[in-house]
Amino acid sequence: MPKIASFAELKAFGEQITADRDNEAILMTVCGGPGCQATRCHEVAAELRKELDSTSLNGKARLRVTGCHGFCEQGPIVVIDPSNIFYGQVKPADVKEIVDRTVRKGEVVERLLYVDPSTGKTVLTESEIPFYKAQTPTLLSQNRRVDPWSMEDYLAIGGYAALARVLAEIDPEKVISRIEASGLRGRGGGGFPTAAKWAACRAAHGEEKYVICNADEGDPGAFMDRGVLEGNPHSVLEGMIIGAWAIGANEGYIYVRNEYPMAVEHAKQAINQAREYGFLGEDILGSGMSFDIQVARGGGAFVCGESTALMASLEGKVGEPRPKDVHTVEHGLWNRPTTLNNVETWANVPAIINNGAAWFAGMGTDNSKGTKILALTGEVKNTGLVEVAFGTPIRTVVEEIGGGGRNGRAVKAVQTGGPSGGCLPESMFDLPVDFDVLWEKGSMIGSGGLVVMDENTCMVDIAKYFLKFLQDESCGKCVPCRIGVDRLLEIVTDITEGRGRPEQIELLKELGETVAQTALCGLGKTAPNPVLSTLRYFAEEYEAHINENRCPAGVCTELVEYSIDARTCNGCGACLKACPYAAIQGRKDKLHTIDLELCTKCGICLTTCNDNAVVVQ
Repeated sequence: MPKIASFAELKAFGEQITADRDNEAILMTVCGGPGCQATRCHEVAAELRKELDSTSLNGKARLRVTGCHGFCEQGPIVVIDPSNIFYGQVKPADVKEIVDRTVRKGEVVERLLYVDPSTGKTVLTESEIPFYKAQTPTLLSQNRRVDPWSMEDYLAIGGYAALARVLAEIDPEKVISRIEASGLRGRGGGGFPTAAKWAACRAAHGEEKYVICNADEGDPGAFMDRGVLEGNPHSVLEGMIIGAWAIGANEGYIYVRNEYPMAVEHAKQAINQAREYGFLGEDILGSGMSFDIQVARGGGAFVCGESTALMASLEGKVGEPRPKDVHTVEHGLWNRPTTLNNVETWANVPAIINNGAAWFAGMGTDNSKGTKILALTGEVKNTGLVEVAFGTPIRTVVEEIGGGGRNGRAVKAVQTGGPSGGCLPESMFDLPVDFDVLWEKGSMIGSGGLVVMDENTCMVDIAKYFLKFLQDESCGKCVPCRIGVDRLLEIVTDITEGRGRPEQIELLKELGETVAQTALCGLGKTAPNPVLSTLRYFAEEYEAHINENRCPAGVCTELVEYSIDARTCNGCGACLKACPYAAIQGRKDKLHTIDLELCTKCGICLTTCNDNAVVVQ
């Protein structure tokens, strides 16, 4: 492929790709995201290729393996277009039937269709599935339209048209003005106005400037940036090149955590393709602009998601944050002006240029514009990546998209914003997904994690879990974080193990607020959020642990005792066989009992008993 040298050549090439594909009667799309890979999607794709190669359909039907579609627990997912038929949890053995009946004869394989757990009804098309219907997909919708290895797929949906338009028609200041008019705010957690960052970097003194994509996504349960970078890496590259044009940079980096090998691989492949086609390198599209991008792999430190720690890591130093009195837009990477945004922020830029600032600003709330990708996990029926417009109520995400609590249990709370976010009770689910509203309520959007918790969750134990994570990930540079998080964890651990004292409640609040006000970086400043938010909304659980020596959810093992209800036990022996510590005694068809001296409270008997005879007190 010769390098594309102008907007006209790009347009002509895109039109040729579209024309070549007009004769395709059927398109089979297999989701190739990590969730589907874990359930053998590549074996499904290989079988589909084999079937197509061995039949008369070759040339009339095309197979495409894409990035994540979002509905991870339904993987492997196969969508048949143009009918938009959705098949979930497809196995390699199902492929021949799909090709013979659906592809060749236009029939539907009923047993592979999605069944809505809320209604029990079978759903034929992807667009009708409740998980998708309540979303506003702008970035994720592109994932199912492109093979991340195919430049042609990206060009066929208008890829790099925004870049060509910018280089031909829009000077850097006007690009920044359009981003400002759109209201785009950083999706990495802080929500800082993107245009303000770009403008400050453009105005900073210095000839050498850098743009960085932060793909060091370290929150437990968060995989939004991973989904975009793996599924549509060219959208991120295009956004970065436009950003480089706006601020006057000629070098960029994608900083990817080492635990994302597929994201690294796809990013490197996309960069090589962009160079080959002329979108990276010297004299891009005949504009005179020169810009290139490299991939850097992070070492897995959570703190390197913070901008200054990330830049220190890129320089080969220990990933530690620095005071914010010196701004990275003026003195960033190698002490030169630097603009850093996360994956989702960069990927939004081409869409804003193509569709207009008003289109983007038309979605969302007064101060939170556009859409947000969330990683919906936890005790909810439908888990995966979801994209909703800002302003969408949390209840819509949990109940309509997520389908409500798993196993019929009532949903109790959500934790938003990753380990440094906060926990909100079910009574507050009508709050909108909004940067400022959630911050006012003691939580945050963060990078987009949303963990659903049900009635069997202990909120004190949840606070302990996230504090333990933050303690492990703290770089230790500043005293408030290094010592303060340790002390918070010690107190919460005492409470969960029956050593709590009433005066510790106020001590937790005071200590948490002190750490939040005095820590050096964002990790330390938000580290107390899990404690402060659970104290704010679930104080009765702390009081039960301290005053009654009781864990209401039956989670904190030091405060619970297992027994078997004589009225319910039928002597089936299931718990006796499952207990790894021989703590259960009894004979078949007779009441079983638990030896408390041998019982380690592991909970296996509780999950094994089908008659709910095991009781936690």
